[in-house]
Order: sequence, then C-alpha cells, then structure tokens
Amino acid sequence: MQVTDKISDCKASLTKVCVGKMNGKSEDRPLPNPASLDPSDPSIVETEKPEAEKATVEVEYVDSENLDNVDDVDAVLKSVLAGLDSKEWVSVCDALNNVRRLSIYHKEAMLHMLEKVIPLVVKSLKNPRSAVCKTACMTSADIFGAYNNHITDLLDSLLTQLLLKSSQDKRFVCEAAEKALTAMTKYVSPTLLLPKLQPCLKNRNPRIRAKASLCFSRSVPRLGVEGIKEYGIDKLVQAAASQLSDQLPESREAARTVLLELQTVYEKAHPLIKPETSSLSSPAEELIPEAESITWETFCQSKLSALSAQAVLRVTNVVTVTAREGLVTTGSSSSTRL
Repeated sequence: MQVTDKISDCKASLTKVCVGKMNGKSEDRPLPNPASLDPSDPSIVETEKPEAEKATVEVEYVDSENLDNVDDVDAVLKSVLAGLDSKEWVSVCDALNNVRRLSIYHKEAMLHMLEKVIPLVVKSLKNPRSAVCKTACMTSADIFGAYNNHITDLLDSLLTQLLLKSSQDKRFVCEAAEKALTAMTKYVSPTLLLPKLQPCLKNRNPRIRAKASLCFSRSVPRLGVEGIKEYGIDKLVQAAASQLSDQLPESREAARTVLLELQTVYEKAHPLIKPETSSLSSPAEELIPEAESITWETFCQSKLSALSAQAVLRVTNVVTVTAREGLVTTGSSSSTRL
C-alpha cells in the first residue's frame, strides 16, 4: 500500500509544468505526457525525486538589452541551424536566443545565413509550445532591429505568422508578437513594407485584418509628405477607406487615424500638386472650377465609390451640404443602373 501511494505521488510530480519567467512573472505551459510507469519496478520509489526534477524546465525570457554576447561566434554560427531545427524544444529556444545574440552583436556574420534562419524562425512561430513561440516572437523583433530592409524578400511568411500570433494566441504570446510587429514598422522602410501589408488588409480573418490595419496606420506617417506623394496618396486613401466598414473597431479606428493623416498631408501638399493650366486642356477640363478640382472632397469623390467617399468625408469632418447632396445623387443613379 505504501508503494502504491508513492507511485501515485510520483505520477503527480512528473506532471509538473514548465515555468517561463520574465520580469518576475511566470507563465505555465504543460509538458508532454510522461512515460508510463510500471508499478512492479522497484526503482520507481528510489528515483522519484530525480525524475520530478527532470520534469521541471525553467525557460527565462531575457530582454534584448540584457542578452550577453556569445562566447564563440564561429561555433554558434555552425550549430545554430541544427539547433533551430532540433526536435527538442529546449534546444530550439537556446538556438533562438543565439540568433538574437548574433543579431545584436554580430549581425554581419549572420547576414549570409538569413535565408536559412528566417524560415526556421517561422517554423518556431508555428510551434504549439508557447515557450518556443514567444521566444521566436522576441527573435523576430531583434532580427527586424538588426537587419531592417535586408529581410524584405523574406518577410511574407514571417509577417503572416506574426499577425496570426498577435491575434489568436495566449496573451503573453500575443504581446510578444505585437512587439515584434511594432519593431517591424519601426525598422523596415514603409515604402517596402506597405505593399506587403496591403494584401493582409483583405484577409478573411478579421483579427488579422485588425492587426494589419494597426501596422498600416503606423507605417503611413513614416513615409512623410514626399513619400506619400511618391507612393500614391490615392492608393493609401483607398486602402484606408476599405477598413472604415470593417467588422472590428480596432480596424476602423486605425483607418480613421490614417485618413486624418492623409487629409493633413494632402492639404499641405495641395500647392505642390495643383494642376497647371495648359493651352491643350480639353473643353470639359476647362469647365471644372480650378479651386474645386484640388479640394479634399473632390479628390475623395474622384478616387472612391460614392459610399466610401461619404464615409471618408464624414470621418475627416468636411462633409458639406453640397457634397452630401452630390453623393446621394450619385448613389441613386448608381442604384438605378444596377
């Protein structure tokens, strides 16, 4: 009877959780099911404590500024790919932290390996174990900070997974993924990033659209006045307008932020993009009042559908009675044609 009790206690101790710590906080993640125990094995009682200790693994999440340099750069470079592809999740976490260290202290040395490293980081982001996933998110943030535009060609799969993890995983994983996305919008050129983000605004998953909208709203202001003009303010207005009617308020609020920014930029740049009069102008163009052709209202109405233009003008608080009547008339005629 005493042996049975000890066996029961041993089973309980072997199902201890893996504890990850960051800034004094702990997070619980279950370990895989322990191997079956044979009650007839007399060694069970003798090895109870050592086995229980082996079943408890502590994962520590270290902020970037607190990461130490690697001892042997060449040795780490040779072993990091195998570590990232290991079947042992603890080894994967160690390798991810080594990628972080290399990114911070020896980014030139790992530059030629990025094509192999980033797909393995993406693989870790898909890992069902939260400790691996969170460490991969932290690794992504450090990669963005170190390599900036050098990873643009490798960004698609990484971006997709970070958007996914920031929207539907455990809270502490979501937070790490959001920090990685913030680092991405901070360090990657908006001119290169926005074309990657725009397809994500149409994703079927509303939560992914919401996270993509937030990234979009952070990237647009970084273009600056000239950058917005070069990228195409009409493209940006159309992308933002599509989010005004989105399912989640997070998307709608991000769209409002972008549209207000674009309105400000448009009105500041207005003298610079004012159309010049030409002797070759057609009679139809001459009939359009010059002042009307460059207003924000007219611009929105020329680039958007009637309903979208009305929504944008309402958000930017410039809907006049004339504009409202024009939109209603346009909408009615469109309905009649349909």
